Amino acid sequence: MTIVLRTKNISKDFKAVQALKAVSLDVSPGERVALLGHNGAGKTTLFRIILGFLRPDVGVVTIDGNAPGSAAARRDVSYLPENVAFPKVLTGREIVSFYAKLKSAEPAQVAVALDKVDLAEDADRRCGTYSKGMLQRLGLAQALVGSPKLLLLDEPTSGLDPLSRRRFYELISNVSRNGTAVLLSSHGLSELEAKTDRVAILRKGELVANAPLAELQHSANLPIRIRIRSNADDVESVHQQFGGQRINGTSVEFNCTQREKMERLSAIAQLGDAASDVDVSPPSLDEIYRHFTIEDPEQGGVR
Repeated sequence: MTIVLRTKNISKDFKAVQALKAVSLDVSPGERVALLGHNGAGKTTLFRIILGFLRPDVGVVTIDGNAPGSAAARRDVSYLPENVAFPKVLTGREIVSFYAKLKSAEPAQVAVALDKVDLAEDADRRCGTYSKGMLQRLGLAQALVGSPKLLLLDEPTSGLDPLSRRRFYELISNVSRNGTAVLLSSHGLSELEAKTDRVAILRKGELVANAPLAELQHSANLPIRIRIRSNADDVESVHQQFGGQRINGTSVEFNCTQREKMERLSAIAQLGDAASDVDVSPPSLDEIYRHFTIEDPEQGGVR
C-alpha cells in the first residue's frame, strides 16, 4: 500500500530540549491516526515539520513522496489548527474561495465544502459574526477543499458542541473513506475511541505506542472490568463467588485479566437466574494513554 505520510527517525532539538527522538510514523490512504501526548510531548513540533515550517535535525519526512514545504506537498496537505483566525470582514464563502484558489481547486468545491460543515445558510455572513464553533467548522471547510491526500487536524473539535462533534467525526470518516489520510491530535480521548483506526502516543518526544486500540489494550495487559447484574436474593452468593464489590445492592463488579476473561464469562453463564445481565468493559483509551505515559501510577513518575 502506498504511504501518504512517512516520517523516518525524525529528531529535533531546541537548544537543551530534545523535542523529538527518532520518531517513525507512517499514515496510509484512508487511515485515521490519533496522535496523543501531554503538552510538550512533541506533537506540535511534528506537525510543523510535516508542514515544512521546521526542518528535522535528523531523519526524513515525505508527503506522497515529496519533501515538506514543496509545491507538491503543499497541494497534498490541508491543515486545521486548534485556534482558527480569519479576517472578520470577509464572508465564509470568500474565505473558502480564497483557499480554493490557493489549492487550484474547482470553484464548485467551495459550496460543497460549506454544505458539508453545515455553513451553507451562513456562507455569506461576515466571519466577525460567527461563533467559535462556526469558525472551527469554517476552518474544516477550508481544509476540505482541494481534495487533500493528507489532513492534519490539531484539536479540531475545540469549541464544538456534542452534536457538532459527532457531525465532525462523521465528516472525517467520509473523507477517509474517499482515500484521504488523517492525522489527528486531540486531548479529547473519550471521543476518539471508535473514531480512529490507530493510536500513536508521544512521550517526551519519543513514540511509545503505535497500533490499533485493540492491540494496545492487549499489550498493556490492563484489567478488564466485568459487572454482573443480579437480584437482592442472589447478589451475596454472586459476590462471594467472584469477589470484587457490590454496586447498588443488586450488582457485582470485579476485575480480571485478559487470560481470565473467557473462564469468568463461562462461570457467569452457569449462574442461571442469579444473573440477569453482564457488562464487559475493556480498558478505555484514557487508561491505555495513562499506561503508556505514566511509568509508576503509584508515584506518578513519567516513563
